[in-house]
Amino acid sequence: MTGDKIVITPLFALQAELDQEIAASHHVDYESTFSRRVLALLVELGEFANETRCFKYWSFKEPSPKEVILDEYADGLHFLLSLGIPLGVTEYTHYFHVEEKDLTKAIMKVYADVSDLHEHYDVDHYAKAFRDYLNIIPLFDYGEEEVLDAYVKKLSTNHKRQKEHY
Repeated sequence: MTGDKIVITPLFALQAELDQEIAASHHVDYESTFSRRVLALLVELGEFANETRCFKYWSFKEPSPKEVILDEYADGLHFLLSLGIPLGVTEYTHYFHVEEKDLTKAIMKVYADVSDLHEHYDVDHYAKAFRDYLNIIPLFDYGEEEVLDAYVKKLSTNHKRQKEHY
């Protein structure tokens, strides 16, 4: 998939709407939830890794079904988008350039990037974390539409959860 691209731009506005709904319901803002959003991203990244089973060298069990893995990936995408909005990021087209082909190492790289982002919250560190997160997609040979559809599906679930006081 190297050389292909994914257009993320439309997702920023969708995420901003969800973030505004959450802010109004829970009386929070980006600044007061920054560390919690970073931690949530790290937790979601761990849940994604767990479903891929990429690190479970002791197990013969296969990875979870594609839709489960995509759902967990979409969760991480929600928090990454949410972290970009206060930095003024509203557009992003990503051209895949996979440097790390080992999934475990690729996920560890994103963990390091997100930790760096927590310490240095700026556009450059954000772009690096986002780039490395998106570069995981080709390791699964998932298409742009599958990832975007998973995000929109999870977005609908998250709006519903807010209405139901999840």
